[in-house]
Amino acid sequence: MSTNNVLVYIVRHDLRVSDNPILDHLASAPDHGFTHVLPLFVLLPHQIEVSGFLKEGTQSPFPEAKSDVGHYWRCGPHRAKFIAQSIWNLKDNLDKLESGLTIRIGKYDNILKTLVDGLRQNELNVGGVWAIGEEGFEERRDEKTISETCSSLNLDFRIWVDEKYFIDDRDLKLDAAQELPDVFTTYRKMMEPLREKPRAVLPTPSKGALPKNIEESKIAGQESPFQMPSSFDKFEEALLRPISGALSEAPPFPEGAKSAHPFRGGEDSARSRLDHLIKSGSVYSYKSSRNGLLGADFSTKLSGYLAQGCISARQVHDRLMAYEDGKDEFLAESQGYGEGENEGTKSIRFELLWRDYMRLCNRKFKGKLFLRSGFRDDHGNKWKSAKEEEVIEGQQQSAAEVSKIVQRVFHGTTGMGLIDASQRELLHTGYTSNRARQNVASFLAKHLGIDWRYGAEWYEMMLVDYDVSSNWANWQYVAGVGNDPRGEARIFNPVKQAFDYDKDGEYVRCWVPEVRKLEKLENVFQAWTTPKEDWDRFGLAGLAMAEDPIKKIDFSVEGKPKSSRRPFMRRRGPARGGSGRGQQSSTASHPPTGPSSPDGNDKVPDAQQGTHIPVRGMAEHPRGGFRGGRGYGGGYRGRGYRGPRGGYRGGRGSYGQVPPPQQPPTQQLAPTEQAQ
Repeated sequence: MSTNNVLVYIVRHDLRVSDNPILDHLASAPDHGFTHVLPLFVLLPHQIEVSGFLKEGTQSPFPEAKSDVGHYWRCGPHRAKFIAQSIWNLKDNLDKLESGLTIRIGKYDNILKTLVDGLRQNELNVGGVWAIGEEGFEERRDEKTISETCSSLNLDFRIWVDEKYFIDDRDLKLDAAQELPDVFTTYRKMMEPLREKPRAVLPTPSKGALPKNIEESKIAGQESPFQMPSSFDKFEEALLRPISGALSEAPPFPEGAKSAHPFRGGEDSARSRLDHLIKSGSVYSYKSSRNGLLGADFSTKLSGYLAQGCISARQVHDRLMAYEDGKDEFLAESQGYGEGENEGTKSIRFELLWRDYMRLCNRKFKGKLFLRSGFRDDHGNKWKSAKEEEVIEGQQQSAAEVSKIVQRVFHGTTGMGLIDASQRELLHTGYTSNRARQNVASFLAKHLGIDWRYGAEWYEMMLVDYDVSSNWANWQYVAGVGNDPRGEARIFNPVKQAFDYDKDGEYVRCWVPEVRKLEKLENVFQAWTTPKEDWDRFGLAGLAMAEDPIKKIDFSVEGKPKSSRRPFMRRRGPARGGSGRGQQSSTASHPPTGPSSPDGNDKVPDAQQGTHIPVRGMAEHPRGGFRGGRGYGGGYRGRGYRGPRGGYRGGRGSYGQVPPPQQPPTQQLAPTEQAQ
């Protein structure tokens, strides 16, 4: 009889060896009973495209990993690369602990059966399967699959509490998920004071402290038709190969532009990034800089690491505590060192709590996270759709017209400078700021009245820091069907927001080179406002953003409202269901009462001139089963996007030769709106 007892540890969004509850328990508890541990990471074919791992001449048994509504890739190249780096960094760190990481492709039931059978054939008894619990609809479904598989194999299955969040679930003042307040402010007040709430960080296991590693020869290999590369370069290349076309028709990378998120994935990079933020003074100034648009350090950029579990929120808190309390000489030269909590560290904790809250909303509302009607069960919104079967009575534009508008929004050719800059930055880098994300979401859902799920799915594909709870709950929030108390009444004005947060037009000029030569900010932010006699001189003639803008917003550049106590006016009509091409009055531009995402939490292909893009999927089914089809979403095809009236066209000078700044104009809005 075998004296071996193997634990299979299924790694999911916990790609770290430090502050890892399962590894800590295995390294420190004397009575866990396991002699060997097999850490296992599974690439799930319904969440990330795996056809790049196919053997030559074979076909995948799985449908493409496409979204339900827009039929976009579930994971685009930016995040796929970040995930590959994070997985391999975990593998390296486990190797340093004399353990290892097995990577497989497929569904959990088949992978587990194959591995367990192989281990038993090598006289290795498998005693249990452990995993850290998650909140997502699909993730819960996966846990059920694992549990049923373990039952069929007579294995114990244990779900551990996910400890990567700011406040531990065991310390919440909630007896049930339904007790979560529907307003963030109420929840925040329940949790305060925030600095005292997180639990202590768990130590990193020491070398040799974990149960024994299993010889690779005794572990069943990857089942056909897939093959698993042995080197990182080949692993990354296989992951990126089938989805590389998703960026093939992006405009050329603007001269002089730099990514605000040039960071590698992985636990090591996450911890280095956090130390850099503290030592550079970025943490100290975070409250005043977090609405920035350009540069790597205006916000923390920790969201991608938090999403993959490369670092935990309480690790961030713990490092901030060491800085605030002056307990780590490595940070001694940092501004504010040893001076206690400051406005920057306080604001970061606030953002981490918002991330917690979005995750708890996911737990409370479950599959409603993905429904058009949202948490509110709001079926009154007359969302425009790009699918013929979902076009509602009163939709003034055809599905084909809406499809083209969606395409232009996502490619950054709307004619709205802030929106276009954000979308092009997202295409090129996988990142765009929290402020820009809120504006894009509001523009799509409220100015254009288009089904917000197209945007949520596009962000799922494009964002390097995508997190299921943060992304979808925040899109609902801005669209007015989530838990924003003001619902559809909160509308961001992207022109006013540009004047407020891109005061010199530097951000828009950076990512939209077509407007770099324009001198007036109102022209930079809406190219169509440039006098037509100047269009040839500035290179605007023939550009859709000038000749055919998706939306025109009247914006007063002179004067201020005299009264300081004018009430908020709820806007209705054109902002929600108009044609999308007429002029629109200035609308309210309040940001949410809570942040839209922790640090930027968390926000159309095949575009050829005159081509209708078939956007397919189910309307009200939360993340159904595997989805098939080889149509729209398979990547940008053709010989370059030109748009309805011409292609991307850069300025004639190099970036950096920006006209001198001018004073931003003032929008004619109620005083409460001016502050935003």
